[in-house]
Amino acid sequence: MLKSVINKEVEVISLGVIDYQEAWDYQEKLFADTIAIKTANRNLEPSERKLTSNYLIYCQHPHVYTLGKSGKESHLLLNEQSLQDHQAKFYKINRGGDITYHGPGQLVAYPILDLDNFFTDIHKYLRFLEEAVILTLADYGMVAGRIAGLTGVWLDFEEQKNPRKICAMGVKCSRWVTMHGLALNVNTDLSYFNHIIPCGIPDKAVTSMQQELNAIVSLAEVEEKLLFYFAKLFGASCHILSHERRY
Repeated sequence: MLKSVINKEVEVISLGVIDYQEAWDYQEKLFADTIAIKTANRNLEPSERKLTSNYLIYCQHPHVYTLGKSGKESHLLLNEQSLQDHQAKFYKINRGGDITYHGPGQLVAYPILDLDNFFTDIHKYLRFLEEAVILTLADYGMVAGRIAGLTGVWLDFEEQKNPRKICAMGVKCSRWVTMHGLALNVNTDLSYFNHIIPCGIPDKAVTSMQQELNAIVSLAEVEEKLLFYFAKLFGASCHILSHERRY
């Protein structure tokens, strides 16, 4: 029997406000590096195999719309000139899901994890990400949860009289290595969602912590709470490297 090589340490990297393409390129580099180690390990004896690293990237983006592989470009309601007028960019990307918006005041989290270090179940992975957000929101007195068949985190999710999405999710997973992640609306300018059909769902609203609580919320505090629950759920040991870019 081959000996398993497991690493449950997660390096937390805060990139601050960063252009979407730049953050995407950084994700791709970490993702590719992890895949390369896993590929090389196949041809090595157990004692020679290298540990794969795990990362959690925190950031915010300037105004940008991203369209997942299963999305429809018609769900973007702006043309090229209108995008420029709103100082927004648009990217077709390689995650699952439809269209969403990222912008200032929104907490974006990109876990680059080798799930072989934790568990090889992508549905469990998505539910754990959702649960970390649900528990974080509970600390602010907000009752959030899931709606069957719809990935992400919602308010008014039970009776659904006025369901409101507060956190969108979309991931990519290859060889059990993940990238992309979640976007939690903290102090987000929700008017930018008026220019898309968010996540391809036309009949449900989008909200933010600021709108629900009627107050500006500390993004740094939300980061800390989310990290606490992320570490607890994944059984991970999280280390904040620095608030500087690591590339």
